[in-house]
Amino acid sequence: MNEPVRILSDLHLGHKICRIEQVAALRPLIAGAGTVIFNGDIWQELARPFLERATAMLVDLKNLCREEGVEAVFLSGNHDPGWPGPGWVELAGGRIVVTHGDALLFDGSPWKREILVSGQRVMELWDEHPRAEIDVEERLRVARKIARELCSVEYPTGRRFLQRAWDAIVPPRRAVKMIEAWMTQGPMGAEFCERYFPRAEMLVIGHFHRVGSWLENGRRVINTGSFTSPGRAHWVEWSDGWLSRGVIDESPGMCRKGETLDVWRF
Repeated sequence: MNEPVRILSDLHLGHKICRIEQVAALRPLIAGAGTVIFNGDIWQELARPFLERATAMLVDLKNLCREEGVEAVFLSGNHDPGWPGPGWVELAGGRIVVTHGDALLFDGSPWKREILVSGQRVMELWDEHPRAEIDVEERLRVARKIARELCSVEYPTGRRFLQRAWDAIVPPRRAVKMIEAWMTQGPMGAEFCERYFPRAEMLVIGHFHRVGSWLENGRRVINTGSFTSPGRAHWVEWSDGWLSRGVIDESPGMCRKGETLDVWRF
């Protein structure tokens, strides 16, 4: 990969609550990178109400990367499980791992209504892949099967915060599962690395739509958030032995790298 390697996640292009109205707004954020790793949930592959717009925006994104001379690496997420490849990238000789993050959880997205009522089917999918407990490729296959088979069939009816909040708390178990995932993504990320990537010192994820950085059992877990309201989006960049992360400054027509929050030397 050409450096600098910039990492973004959860654009959710085409979704009603995506803050990116036009892909051109991403040009300042992508320009200057050698490679951009799009870490899952980049477009709405499984959502029929948004598919036409999402497909057109994905084409625009690929064209934008091509115009800027940027290598685009797309990793699969639970909203776009169809990307080829293993579903993760290793940097710094395996000391940094980038993956979407749904594989950290046994059932991928336990807050989804379709998964809340499908515990038995999730168990059956795991039973089809007995090596998933020790083999990360098998683990990602399970996550992708869960994403495809138990995808959402209902979507938010509006953009406003109160509408989104109501959608999040009905049924109440949905809200509880969301909060549990937000609060435990650091420990879960460290456990995921211990099991599948024991050399990893850092794990970069998205999926949970909550930005943050947590140090757990000697491993750093970074979440880059999302471009959907009310979440925030962060960037992560790898260049010349340095890993940095920072905020993304968003305006109606432009997204760009903002303040750097942390820097680590490898």
